[in-house]
Amino acid sequence: MINNQEKVIRIHPKDNVLVALINLKNGDTIDFENKSYMLNEDIAAKHKFTIRKIDKGGLVYMYGVIVGRAIKKISEGCIIDINNLVHETENYSIKSHKKKSKWNAPPLVDFKKKTFNGYHRDNKSVGTENNWLVIPLVFCQNRNIEVLKQALVEKLGFGKKHHLGLDVESLIDSYKAKESNEVILNKNIIIDHEEKFKNPLFPNVDGIKFLTHDGGCGGATSDAITLCNLLAGYINNSNVAGATILSLGCQHAQASILETALKTMSPTNKKPVYILEQQQSNSEKEFLAAAVKKTFIGLIEANKIVRKPASLSKLIIGLECGGSDGFSGISANPTLGYVSDLIVGLGGTTILSEFPELSGVEQELINRCVDTKKAVKFNSLMSDYNSKAEALGAAFSMNPSPGNIKDGLITDAIKSAGAAKKGGTSPIRDVLDYTEQVITPGLNLLCTPGNDVESTTGLAGSGANIILFTTGLGTPTGNPITPVIKISSNSSLYNKMRDIIDFNTGNIIEGTSTIKETGEALLNFIIKIASGKIKPKARNLNQDDFIPWKRGMSL
Repeated sequence: MINNQEKVIRIHPKDNVLVALINLKNGDTIDFENKSYMLNEDIAAKHKFTIRKIDKGGLVYMYGVIVGRAIKKISEGCIIDINNLVHETENYSIKSHKKKSKWNAPPLVDFKKKTFNGYHRDNKSVGTENNWLVIPLVFCQNRNIEVLKQALVEKLGFGKKHHLGLDVESLIDSYKAKESNEVILNKNIIIDHEEKFKNPLFPNVDGIKFLTHDGGCGGATSDAITLCNLLAGYINNSNVAGATILSLGCQHAQASILETALKTMSPTNKKPVYILEQQQSNSEKEFLAAAVKKTFIGLIEANKIVRKPASLSKLIIGLECGGSDGFSGISANPTLGYVSDLIVGLGGTTILSEFPELSGVEQELINRCVDTKKAVKFNSLMSDYNSKAEALGAAFSMNPSPGNIKDGLITDAIKSAGAAKKGGTSPIRDVLDYTEQVITPGLNLLCTPGNDVESTTGLAGSGANIILFTTGLGTPTGNPITPVIKISSNSSLYNKMRDIIDFNTGNIIEGTSTIKETGEALLNFIIKIASGKIKPKARNLNQDDFIPWKRGMSL
């Protein structure tokens, strides 16, 4: 626990920098662990300063690992930034794989008897939501998907879930009345609506989700196959009751590829899946009418499924971060790590993704793999991905965004070392490539990009029925089929963006709570979300982000 009187923190005894917890001024004297440090410049909260001189070429350590190399001499008490530090990581090797000793889960007694109310599927999985999908196999069908959305959503009562309405009509009236720009700017056009959890016609269906994308044809055949695998993973997800699929007919992403992928993932699949091909239809009107009728029948079947108690071992939790800051690796990400360890200890499953943001901690993750085969697969996926990125002029070292850098994450290694904390301390039971399905309880690694939406899209496609998303800067990101819980690393963000942030870990920075206490509170919050008792903010805003990862090229 951070003492609420402390101004700085050293994350690991090996570190040669301290993290500022508050804004510090040039000339301040910082007393830390029986030593005093005179600051030679202003240090903003979340940024780091040196506790000893670092010569040019010297290494900077955080989280106990190498996170950068000095490109000039850095005096004691000086900030590390992009002007004096570049990305650097430790070497790693499969030959150094050392299986760690027996892992001990955190105390579980408060959660062993707890359950969540979920949707039980024929394959023994349990969903936290019950959604129907309407999906195009190719971008040519996006317009038809939008037509179906306009026809179905409002009529069936699925289109009025916003807390917030925008009264554009009042602006039109003001313009017609020739009111001044100042009057218009000061006019309140926000209307609060009562949130509706239950659909009046289909109370056991959480939503109809319409996915659009720009793939399926015109690119590499491998991307079309990957898209089919991803869509099959979405249908297979425990949060989905069934799907209506629109195909043109001539595209690379053939319906037969999707059907084969779904059968491979779930040989006994009993979910209704309706595939319609436009080129076999007599007219677009007939084609869309058939899609509406099939979808309506599917909703009737989906509505027959009701929530029932389920063990917490049925939770499959995706671990994600985006818009990270210098506090993410100290508060929010370790909190997710503690939750991950709790879920794994209870027999559940967690998924750590975003491989570019594991650069620099490879050896630790290799050592946590339960066997050499898993370690080799992780090493191969990381190496191949980075090599391809380098060939395209976008190596892992270029990962931090301008927002990351501004808030203290100045190298990918710093960002990665903090991001990896989301995976807790448990053994890595399986390593998955993109679109591979989670089948092994425990901590899984999933190869996805660091791009927030591409990664959350991949997490849901591999089976996550809840996604925990940490952020230090704020992001509205959500997912069509899986609830995304947004977790802030600092209280300032939480208080400023309450409309998109669900949970705060800033109390850890302030010294009023421990990671253990905050993690347990977060798991209790997750249980409420998984049971449908409350909705995450991304659901209230209908934030259904979906971007498939393209790994090939366009032809």
